[in-house]
Amino acid sequence: MQIKENIEALEKEYQEKLKNIKDLKQLQDIKTELLGKKGKITSLFKLLKEVPPEKKKEVGALINSVKAKFEDILKEFEKQLTEKELEEKLKKSKIDITLPGAWVSPGAPHPVTATLRYISDIFVSMGFKIEEGPEVELEEYNFDMLNIPKDHPAREMQDTFFINKKGYVLRTHTSPVQIRAMLKQKPPLAVIAPGKVYRKDLDPTHSPMFHQIEGLVVDENITFRDLKGILKIFLESVFGKNIPIRFRPSYFPFTEPSAEVDIGCTVCKGKGCRVCKNTGWLEILGCGMVDPNVFEAVGIDTEKYTGFAFGLGIERITMLKYQIPDIRLLFSNDMRFNLQFKGI
Repeated sequence: MQIKENIEALEKEYQEKLKNIKDLKQLQDIKTELLGKKGKITSLFKLLKEVPPEKKKEVGALINSVKAKFEDILKEFEKQLTEKELEEKLKKSKIDITLPGAWVSPGAPHPVTATLRYISDIFVSMGFKIEEGPEVELEEYNFDMLNIPKDHPAREMQDTFFINKKGYVLRTHTSPVQIRAMLKQKPPLAVIAPGKVYRKDLDPTHSPMFHQIEGLVVDENITFRDLKGILKIFLESVFGKNIPIRFRPSYFPFTEPSAEVDIGCTVCKGKGCRVCKNTGWLEILGCGMVDPNVFEAVGIDTEKYTGFAFGLGIERITMLKYQIPDIRLLFSNDMRFNLQFKGI
């Protein structure tokens, strides 16, 4: 039969060709010649229509057999040639281990990251637990449960980034984490909430995204004296034992009474300069006793428990601690700037 003779001739021809193969390109050419859409084995199937019906099964099986045979042979050749080429490539690209290595300059922690960790460690050493929460927050947690009414200026568009989905905002402070903590666990509790916050603000001392750390203590018989003691330990740990500290009356919707805390100017040492606007003092944080309305919103008994809260901007502490004049330097991603703080 002519097809059988064609198959025998094909096998003999290509077995000879395969003996002389030297690289993968030659192998691919042979693979295309044999098994491609217009390949010689593919063409054999087209001749089946000329075979008598009673012989079609036998001839079809023979063609499939030779096809499978060549597929296995070509696969084995491909494996051998790939290994051979890899071995030759490795020989040519041998590494001289006596050459000096390429120097990679080590980086440095970002001053904001370093300050955030440093501050967190101070509060953890005093028994505080770190809590985290979402940056896309419910208005209920960001405003309502913190005793911030619907008409409060903090909700206005120029201050808050509102999300298209109704009822959500980019959190304007980390106080919602305190709400989540009080809903999750009953007093006594002492937590800090570090993280990113967002407000529509941009100038040499403000950024639309910045970092805050807020603290909350809730227990029986907590007083303003406890708050002052904790903050005194913290500020002296950051700025030194001799740093002057003062508390001024202020207002925050979620604390009553409320206070602003100032420290003696770290630049002029209280003499008066451009940084402190010639007052000798720098505003550093806000604090106060938790308003009973906040406790009622989270189901804490106001007759049994009292508490205090405080909050400060990490960028502000960083700028004061390291004498950085412009907040935008903290977001420049310039390694020359970051490397100045190596080892802090």
